[in-house]
Amino acid sequence: MLDRPYQDILVVSVEQAVAAPYCSCKLADAGARVIKVERPEGDFARRYDTAAAGNASYFVWLNRGKESISLDLKKTEDFDIFMSIVADADVLIQNLAPGALSRIGADTTTLRLQNPQLIICNISGYGEDGPNASKKAYDLLVQAEAGLASITGTQDAPARVGISICDIATGMFAYSAILEALAARVKTGDGAVIDVSMFDAIADWMAVPLLQTQNSGQEPARMGLHHPSIAPYGAYACKDGVEVLISIQNEREWLRFCEIVLRRPQIASDNRFVNPGGRVDNRNALDEVIKAVFGAASRDTIIQRLEEASIAYAKVNTVQELAKHPTLKTFTVLNDQGHPVDLPQPAARFRDTARTYRDVPALNADGARIRAEFSNTTE
Repeated sequence: MLDRPYQDILVVSVEQAVAAPYCSCKLADAGARVIKVERPEGDFARRYDTAAAGNASYFVWLNRGKESISLDLKKTEDFDIFMSIVADADVLIQNLAPGALSRIGADTTTLRLQNPQLIICNISGYGEDGPNASKKAYDLLVQAEAGLASITGTQDAPARVGISICDIATGMFAYSAILEALAARVKTGDGAVIDVSMFDAIADWMAVPLLQTQNSGQEPARMGLHHPSIAPYGAYACKDGVEVLISIQNEREWLRFCEIVLRRPQIASDNRFVNPGGRVDNRNALDEVIKAVFGAASRDTIIQRLEEASIAYAKVNTVQELAKHPTLKTFTVLNDQGHPVDLPQPAARFRDTARTYRDVPALNADGARIRAEFSNTTE
């Protein structure tokens, strides 16, 4: 397979923050030429922190391999450059406020008349129209609005998922939809208009709790590090105070768990626990049994028993422990100051293909060259 299968694709992305940059980053990884259009002051994600060798961690993660040009689209000269780039582009991605491009004369109809093969991907918080179209949307706000926060956390309080999951999900959906549109264009020759919202993205992932709630009429309980519909499935503290997370998925595992790990085979035939439904209904009583056994042994001892019984488990690692994890694979890019930064390898890897990753652009690093290239075609 080619290292850069999309090397003939030109993407222009009017982007900021996370969702759109995630999408365009994946296209850049696949070889597309991605021109990142930034405001004169730059993508505000450049200033989130300085954790990536002096650059912002989100920015370095999501903007490798792109070219940067700074444009003020309200100025005629800069708008003309932008329209000239779009005229040659295969894909336009934008996550400005709904209607922002239309208000400056770059509405969908105009863009498609200029370039019928253009694939336009609009990324928004709550959609391009509807009652919440103009509502500001940031990741935590959408987590709360879509009900995700209500099922995350402990019994005491809801919580934010610890990463920008709505933004990332939206970027993933946008990327996959663009790939679909590019594949369809090969057959039809036509471009497409794609609308992806953060709310829709996370609502899709909320399908199971939504269906369960509609069926039962009851809100799902927040379970912390336990599973709402499977027991035992959760984290239990060992004698040394370290937690181990276990998962029992079938009756064979349940029997082995009772015999080898708990060393109480009689628990398996206790009328309260003889079937999955009973174990869920009597979760508190079952948890007390497990807590007593785990609390009397070290984590290493419990893990040894889990291994012997072939029970799925995980250590509840810290982020520092993730950094040292033997499964973690990384690659190195240079940030916009030329300093190396190690990033996790993308999850999808192709065998027998050594993919390379390009570095992170400084603000307007390619502006002069891009202006010269595309001003030649500007009317």
